[in-house]
Amino acid sequence: MGKGAGAAEPSTVVLAVNGKRYEAAGVAPSTSLLEFLRSQTPVRGPKLGCGEGGCGACVVLVSKYDPATDEVTEFSASSCLTLLHSVDRCSVTTSEGIGNTRDGYHPVQQRLSGFHASQCGFCTPGMLPGYNSGAVCTFPEFLKSEIKSTMKQVNDVPIAASGDGWYHPKSIEELHRLFDSSWFDDSSVKIVASNTGSGVYKDQDLYDKYIDIKGIPELSVINKNDKGIELGSVVSISKAIEVLSDGNLVFRKIADHLNKVASPFVRNTATIGGNIMMAQRLPFESDVATVLLAAGSTVTVQVASKRLCFTLEEFLEQPPCDSRTLLLSIFIPEWGSDYVTFETFRAAPRPFGNAVSYVNSAFLARTSGSLLIEDICLAFGAYGVDHAIRAKKVEDFLKGKSLSSFVILEAIKLLKDTVSPSEGTTHHEYRVSLAVSFLFSFLSSLANSSSAPSNIDTPNGSYTHETGSNVDSPERHIKVDSNDLPIRSRQEMVFSDEYKPVGKPIKKVGAEIQASGEAVYVDDIPAPKDCLYGAFIYSTHPHAHVRSINFKSSLASQKVITVITAKDIPSGGENIGSSFLMQGEALFADPIAEFAGQNIGVVIAETQRYANMAAKQAVVEYSTENLQPPILTIEDAIQRNSYIQIPPFLAPKPVGDYNKGMAEADHKILSAEVKLESQYYFYMETQAALAIPDEDNCITIYSSTQMPELTQNLIARCLGIPFHNVRVISRRVGGGFGGKAMKATHTACACALAAFKLRRPVRMYLDRKTDMIMAGGRHPMKAKYSVGFKSDGKITALHLDLGINAGISPDVSPLMPRAIIGALKKYNWGTLEFDTKVCKTNVSSKSAMRAPGDVQGSFIAEAIIEHVASALALDTNTVRRKNLHDFESLEVFYGESAGEASTYSLVSMFDKLALSPEYQHRAAMIEQFNSSNKWKKRGISCVPATYEVNLRPTPGKVSIMNDGSIAVEVGGIEIGQGLWTKVKQMTAFGLGQLCPDGGECLLDKVRVIQADTLSLIQGGMTAGSTTSETSCEAVRQSCVALVERLKPIKESLEAKSNTVEWSALIAQASMASVNLSAQAYWTPDPSFKSYLNYGAGTSEVEVDILTGATTILRSDLVYDCGQSLNPAVDLGQIEGCFVQGIGFFTNEDYKTNSDGLVIHDGTWTYKIPTVDNIPKEFNVEMFNSAPDKKRVLSSKASGEPPLVLAASVHCAMREAIRAARKEFSVSTSPAKSAVTFQMDVPATMPVVKELCGLDVVERYLENVSAASAGPNTAKA
Repeated sequence: MGKGAGAAEPSTVVLAVNGKRYEAAGVAPSTSLLEFLRSQTPVRGPKLGCGEGGCGACVVLVSKYDPATDEVTEFSASSCLTLLHSVDRCSVTTSEGIGNTRDGYHPVQQRLSGFHASQCGFCTPGMLPGYNSGAVCTFPEFLKSEIKSTMKQVNDVPIAASGDGWYHPKSIEELHRLFDSSWFDDSSVKIVASNTGSGVYKDQDLYDKYIDIKGIPELSVINKNDKGIELGSVVSISKAIEVLSDGNLVFRKIADHLNKVASPFVRNTATIGGNIMMAQRLPFESDVATVLLAAGSTVTVQVASKRLCFTLEEFLEQPPCDSRTLLLSIFIPEWGSDYVTFETFRAAPRPFGNAVSYVNSAFLARTSGSLLIEDICLAFGAYGVDHAIRAKKVEDFLKGKSLSSFVILEAIKLLKDTVSPSEGTTHHEYRVSLAVSFLFSFLSSLANSSSAPSNIDTPNGSYTHETGSNVDSPERHIKVDSNDLPIRSRQEMVFSDEYKPVGKPIKKVGAEIQASGEAVYVDDIPAPKDCLYGAFIYSTHPHAHVRSINFKSSLASQKVITVITAKDIPSGGENIGSSFLMQGEALFADPIAEFAGQNIGVVIAETQRYANMAAKQAVVEYSTENLQPPILTIEDAIQRNSYIQIPPFLAPKPVGDYNKGMAEADHKILSAEVKLESQYYFYMETQAALAIPDEDNCITIYSSTQMPELTQNLIARCLGIPFHNVRVISRRVGGGFGGKAMKATHTACACALAAFKLRRPVRMYLDRKTDMIMAGGRHPMKAKYSVGFKSDGKITALHLDLGINAGISPDVSPLMPRAIIGALKKYNWGTLEFDTKVCKTNVSSKSAMRAPGDVQGSFIAEAIIEHVASALALDTNTVRRKNLHDFESLEVFYGESAGEASTYSLVSMFDKLALSPEYQHRAAMIEQFNSSNKWKKRGISCVPATYEVNLRPTPGKVSIMNDGSIAVEVGGIEIGQGLWTKVKQMTAFGLGQLCPDGGECLLDKVRVIQADTLSLIQGGMTAGSTTSETSCEAVRQSCVALVERLKPIKESLEAKSNTVEWSALIAQASMASVNLSAQAYWTPDPSFKSYLNYGAGTSEVEVDILTGATTILRSDLVYDCGQSLNPAVDLGQIEGCFVQGIGFFTNEDYKTNSDGLVIHDGTWTYKIPTVDNIPKEFNVEMFNSAPDKKRVLSSKASGEPPLVLAASVHCAMREAIRAARKEFSVSTSPAKSAVTFQMDVPATMPVVKELCGLDVVERYLENVSAASAGPNTAKA
């Protein structure tokens, strides 16, 4: 604790950061390491991505030196959760300390950049420390010595008193003296060991005193003996895994399960005791408590002067402990291996961890030699109950019994009757079904481990006993075993020298500085003097008058300067936050909040932390008097005729006579329906802006935006000043996906307004929750279709009724019908008509998100094709191929966008995948697999893609400096898509004819600089996948002008010398006063404003019928990139785009409450794909179609079109589910067959499980039991 529990002097935290000593005095105890690093040191590598320990952007390497042993222990840690005081006398290494521009890059940084592993690069610095974490240091020896030297110096400093609210007792006696202090209060004092719990329960702002118990030696004990293993309560989960992994089978299985808890950089600091205390006090879905409960663990706690021992079950069932109850240790008993079976299970969106389970469980059974159950423990967690529980009635029922199908069935019935999720638990029936599946899996495998015959098809296929049973043994991945993450991939691309260095896979510009953390994003810009910080107060009501804004505590205590509202907009300014084609969206709710998540006001405070705290504590008074109920759904909007009108020039055009097409049909499907939900962008960098007022009513804004020009215009309108008074600068964006287009302007306008009013710099960086609530995301929609078709699968007519939830304002929604119908037209429907309704609702405005409209339209097309194939009992690929366009019909559906017949590559790509002998072989193997596996099914599917893109006017500027270096400006923004890299290559190519080697020597001389709206005007937007190529063309045209100016000088110099050095040429041109800067504004040819992109994708999946989990076994993509400007960059776009599509179709559930307020608002509840969700084998071929001189050097877009190919995963899942439904005779209604069903988007685990059948285990066991009783009693 220091020199005394009651000491009043502020303590000084001493630490080393990248080898440099830092001291911090009087720091608030709730200050995180990340806050300190970013505000008090030059370090900018670690980033705030989520504030929950869920993303890894903030990871650093922490080194602790023990002078007693003269050793350094290292581990990676999440700096957003790590409290600064907890790393007192530690050394912290960030990505900059691992390697940097000045000192040289670390080999890992070089490989990340050299192998094209960086895109937007925002989170890349957080990846580095994880590679170097662990008890055995992987740093060079000299760096170890530096850490030891630094830590010895640090440890020479005496431990100061703790008057700033941080206490670190060194014994339990000292801790109890603190408990007895007059100031100790449960409501204001927090007991911490690692603080990782704040990633779940974000309450640290409520405490002003912290007691760190990590330094109490008794709590760190690890004792192993023949009775079991004792773990002190502050032993990290990682350390517990290490200890348990060296034990018997039970211990090893516990360790395997713990490896699925959180992520390594959280487990390295999170403690076993902290996890259990959260499970005891709060409704926390703990895996740790469940597995330790089943293993018969006990805990030792101290209450006042008493030490008490409880079983873990007893401890969990007690009333929530107060802060004075100290968990000392956990004891896990030794279980002999003879006749003991122990298994753990979990079902989660990510099978290998970093995701909360829908249900977790652990079962331990002791059996006799004849497999009579002598004792059994059945523990369930994350089950919608307060904590992990035992199913005691089921245990009592099973004791003394030998297992049979009848006994297992009765046990399952008893489980469902006695253990049920609490009322209001999400996915109630799914969780019950999971509990049944886990119990069935365990008991059936137990039954089949006997030497006695069994007729039970078990879910687990690995046993030590041979049996004489006729068991079908589905794979065992619903059990928790060691990680199995082998990823194989193949990339095929063709390089071209025709336009070199364009077409070469050169390294991405800035990749090294992204890996080192030196790349500067908006929130990395050093704060100007007197800078203030802002945070949004948003509405939690969908349609209500805002009567007042108050705060739970005084604004002065929160260091709040003011609250900016609509009343602060200057005279002549507008209340506008965004605007695109039509009516804009207000910056502030005034006087009515029109949707949950709308900005009501902006808190301005002295730090971002204080601004965020004050915004959270805002109390808004609402009134719904005289207001209509909110419109939240498509159905509500249609019922109340609430629509956004589509201008005629944006309306898509029908094809042919629908009625005639239907008359030609042999079969019809009428009014079938499919729904698609929303998706969040999950860019790693949330919305950010910095506004700096300047002289003469001017202002400069640094914005993370895809649309600087629009941002400039809106800020000028908001402030009531000319456009030329507003300068918007955007260097790079930490991920966009469309979310940094119209949605970025709100933050920039709010910042600018506050800075303009207060005449001080103001910056904002949204916390993840606020960003997710305000973002809007992808458009949800509902499609109802009627389709006519021939008996051979040829479709003759399609009618589509489409409802699109646009939210409160138009944004890009008027463009959606054209994009959706355009993607739908990838098939020849014979005739096509549609009725599209863009619905205005009281939810946040939906905006452009990667492949907006196209991904939905393409999926709707696949849903229709699959429905037709199912109705005719035809192979789906046969129906797909039957309805692909020939070039003649392509021209009918797409007009001029179809281009030349030689560029129509879709059919050949589709045939290469779907009609290949390999595909047919895989399909046959899948059929064989499905016939021999009851509890797992596989499916394969191949989908085509046709994606129309539009070309837009784009500026470019090339300036050659006197030393021969080249600065390039373009309207496009670098958001990770490699735009700067392609522009750099194009600049070298464009000026290449002035160089002997064709321009490759110029690559190192080119620098693409940040976008600046006063330097390069008419920048437009970075969207629609074509900004890279149009920026390149603008630059090429600028280079043409420069070459024309420089050629005479080059020829003059060549007359005197055979070769002319670039530097000499430019020096001579400068002396001759040649204008060395050229600008072009490229506009597309009126006859070629759009073109089509093509691709095909095959995916093979395996669905676990018992859990609804899907494993993507393999994906093969063939994508037509034309003549790629940079194959490596395009390959990264194809792969990343496809994976984001996987998230849309499977895992990402952007859930809202009954008021339309987003409640899946962080990494804890919203799950994007990670390495355990991507294909186990991932192959990409870049198809080079015929040259087309109308396109920019015959190139094609790659940033968005491949996303629609992820529908192949969804369609393959349908095939696997269809096989399951066919086997188990599952049907959604008596009128439908088992193989006819609709699967909406996203197909999450609960959705998949429900379609496979929530009660398949029970029905199966009933059949087996009936068959055992007699042949005449078996059910169909």
